[in-house]
Amino acid sequence: MSQSRRLRQHIAQLEDIRGILNSMKNLAFIETHKLLRFQSVQNQAVKVIEDAAMDFLSFHPYLLDTDVKAPHIVILIGSERGFCGDFNDSLINKIAPATDSDVILIGSRLANRWSDVYPEPVATLEGANVAEEVPAIVNRLLGAITLLQETRGFFELSAVYHDNTLSRPTHQSLLPPFQQTVQERPRFAFPPLLNLDPADFFADMVEHYLFAVLHKLCYTSLMAENHRRLQHLDGAVLHLDNETAKLHRKFQMRRQEEITEEIEVILLNAENL
Repeated sequence: MSQSRRLRQHIAQLEDIRGILNSMKNLAFIETHKLLRFQSVQNQAVKVIEDAAMDFLSFHPYLLDTDVKAPHIVILIGSERGFCGDFNDSLINKIAPATDSDVILIGSRLANRWSDVYPEPVATLEGANVAEEVPAIVNRLLGAITLLQETRGFFELSAVYHDNTLSRPTHQSLLPPFQQTVQERPRFAFPPLLNLDPADFFADMVEHYLFAVLHKLCYTSLMAENHRRLQHLDGAVLHLDNETAKLHRKFQMRRQEEITEEIEVILLNAENL
C-alpha cells in the first residue's frame, strides 16, 4: 500500500472520530440548556423552604448539643461518564485530608478513581447521565441516608460537589440544617400559625429541605460536569482538526511526489521505446 493511501485512511479515521466527538459535544450542549430550567426551578424551591425556616426559627430556635461529637458523613457527587477532565480527581483531593469522615460516593467514574488509601465508602451509587435520572438518584441516596440514621443514629452530613460558577469543588453542610439561616430579627411581628407541634413541623421541614437541596446539588453538579465536558471535547475536536489539516498537507505533498514519480517512469519508458 502506498504512503498516500495510508495517509488517506488515517485522515478518514480521524474524521470519523471527530464526528463522534462532535456529536457528544452537541449532546452535552443540549443537556446544559435543559439543566438550566431544572436548576432554576429547584433553586426556587430550596429558597422557599429556607425562607420558611428563617421565619420559623425566628420564633422557635433550636440549639445544637455541642458537647456530643457526632460522626461526619460526606457525600461526593462525581460523574457517571468520562470526557470531563479532572472532575473526579478534584473531588477526591478536596476530601482527602478529612480521612476521619465516612463517604457516600455518587458516580461510577468517581468510584473507579477512589483508592484503597481512602476510607471504604459507606455507600456507592450510580450517577445521573441526564437530568431526568436525578430524581431516582436522590431517592436512592435518601434511602441510604435513612438506613445509616437507623443504624448509627444522629450524624453530621455534608456534600462536596462542583458548581459551574466556581473553579474549585464546593463543600456544603446539610445536617444539622439551616446553619446559615439568619435568626437575629424576625421578618414578621407574629409567629407563624402552625397546625402541628413545632418539633414535628421542624422535623417535616428538614425532610422536605433535604429532599429539595439534594436535587439542587445533583442538578448543579451535572451542569458543571456537562460544562467541563464541553470544554474537554472542544479541545479534543480542535486538536483533531489541527492533526487532520497536517495530514491533508502531508497527503498532498506525498501525492504530488507519487504523481511526479509516475510521470518520470512514463517518460523513461517512452525513451526506451
